Amino acid sequence: MEKRVIRVPVATLWTAPDSPRELDQTSLTSSASMRDWLKVLNDDQKRELCDENLVQSQLLLGEEVWVDEWLDDWAKVVVPSQPSKKDKRGYPGFIPVSQLVEIREDEWYTNKQAVVHKKQAWLSNGAEEPLMEVSYLTALPVLEENDTYVKVLYPDGVGYLVSEDVAVQTKEERKAKGSGEDLIRSGEAFVGLPYFWGGMSAFGYDCSGFAYNMHKAFHYEIPRDATDQAKSGEHVALDDLRVGDLLFFAFEEGQGNIHHVGFYYGDNKMLHSPNVGKSIEIIDLEGTVYEKELCAARRYWSEMEETS
Repeated sequence: MEKRVIRVPVATLWTAPDSPRELDQTSLTSSASMRDWLKVLNDDQKRELCDENLVQSQLLLGEEVWVDEWLDDWAKVVVPSQPSKKDKRGYPGFIPVSQLVEIREDEWYTNKQAVVHKKQAWLSNGAEEPLMEVSYLTALPVLEENDTYVKVLYPDGVGYLVSEDVAVQTKEERKAKGSGEDLIRSGEAFVGLPYFWGGMSAFGYDCSGFAYNMHKAFHYEIPRDATDQAKSGEHVALDDLRVGDLLFFAFEEGQGNIHHVGFYYGDNKMLHSPNVGKSIEIIDLEGTVYEKELCAARRYWSEMEETS
């Protein structure tokens, strides 16, 4: 097993090396841009990523993968930060070799990280020329900081992020937790963002990716997929819901397989990323198909933190 990190703003974890279609080629390069890829995909083509089981998940710039096997232009990897029943070590899949780079661990795993807390931010070089547009929750090692810029290490060198776009956090601060209201507040900022299957970035989330990342924003690590999320955390009775709890929905009016997850918003409302063609929204559950399919709830946030 070899460690590598992601060198593009958003890398897609594919089901197999032959999963990408011709129109997906822009997402496979060493300078891949989610915006460019999204421009060429219509809703039917986005839907195929799910229906044809082409995409598993995504990772952000600087995130770590463990390589199991090198296959020409592809690496078979697991993602240790994304728990999954598919592999006890982390989420499995395939990533183009060109999107991975080896780093020195003593340089990379430092005390301070700059964590992007805007939807997107520009990483630039010293001349303030943009290098790449990165997503919310991208975390990079801090080299220096001042009131204007934070100098960071990124997988291919040294870059700069605007100070107001990031939160600089120590290892201790990265252990802090948040309340259910905190999770909702972070999620509200993404209302209107179009759904993207497998999405794990502020360019598009799927339902479980949205749940995963809003928890990640407050340093909770939860399973990547809705079916796994429904089996962990604290069981919550459906008549004892609190803001920030996760709601799960199953086919056959709640009796079949789980297919969706959203946040309980309070007042019988839900904050969620619905499906292809729709955007993150807050809805009333009453009278919807979701009301009939609601089957379980889980809590991952800490009540202790909320009352402290």
